[in-house]
Amino acid sequence: MTTATMPQEITPVARDLGFAGIIRSEWIKLRSVRSTWWSLAILLALTVGLGAQVSSSLSFQGVAGVPTQDAVQDLAVYAVMVSTDFGALIVGVLGVIVIAGEYGTGMIRSTLTAVPMRVPVLFAKALVLAAAIFVVSAVAFAVTVPISVGLLAGNGVAVRLDDPQYWLALLGGTGYLVLVGLIAFSIGAVLRNTAGGIAVALALLLAAPVALGLVLGLTPSTWLETVSTLLPSLAGTVLYSYPTTQSWVNLSTVTADDGWLTEPWQGALVLIVWVVVLFTAAAVLLRRRDA
Repeated sequence: MTTATMPQEITPVARDLGFAGIIRSEWIKLRSVRSTWWSLAILLALTVGLGAQVSSSLSFQGVAGVPTQDAVQDLAVYAVMVSTDFGALIVGVLGVIVIAGEYGTGMIRSTLTAVPMRVPVLFAKALVLAAAIFVVSAVAFAVTVPISVGLLAGNGVAVRLDDPQYWLALLGGTGYLVLVGLIAFSIGAVLRNTAGGIAVALALLLAAPVALGLVLGLTPSTWLETVSTLLPSLAGTVLYSYPTTQSWVNLSTVTADDGWLTEPWQGALVLIVWVVVLFTAAAVLLRRRDA
């Protein structure tokens, strides 16, 4: 072996890794980390446990007026989706850890050495994360539904399972968790720091809506109302809400909101824009910065 031929012979085969191979590699890494299993297990247990607990205590007894089927379906969706805000925090933390954790351990250098194009790695990580969140959240809701329906029936609440809007609302909840996970993932990819990424993600999901609500309560402002409408949490609420003409809370007729964000597809669009903008920023920075 001559010195001239040495570089060609020691070039890593992994540099020719296809996208399917990258996905396989990222799936192995995702399931090899204990934080992944803990996060998804907590998401599953919280969804089923909280859904069952709330369903056992909900009924229309003592409520003035006769509930319409819309109000019943609205209540049934709430009973299953009651844990979604907590679930969003869980997948938000997981999304940051998936990418920022590699920067913390230095493993990202090996990953980018194997895949010099870089951006396919980001896509593969996001795709594997989204698939994992989708499967676990869908299973969690699927397990919760029969438990919730049975408990509500015991309280005199007859839920119609042939209602397509009921299932679309649950699908919206699954989509919300997936999109929140991708938003947090993109934040982690931009910041490259686990603690910082989690802080920003939780501030966006939890602190920002509360802060804007307090400010609007003290000083009403049109532009602040618009900003609050565009937050992921509110968009998610619209995405997984049951489209009802009567609220189960007080059996009053629901009127159209003054804001433009009233339809599930609009909520989904807002969340997708968040993902696209943040993921694009993460991809650009990944190409321009050193590992």
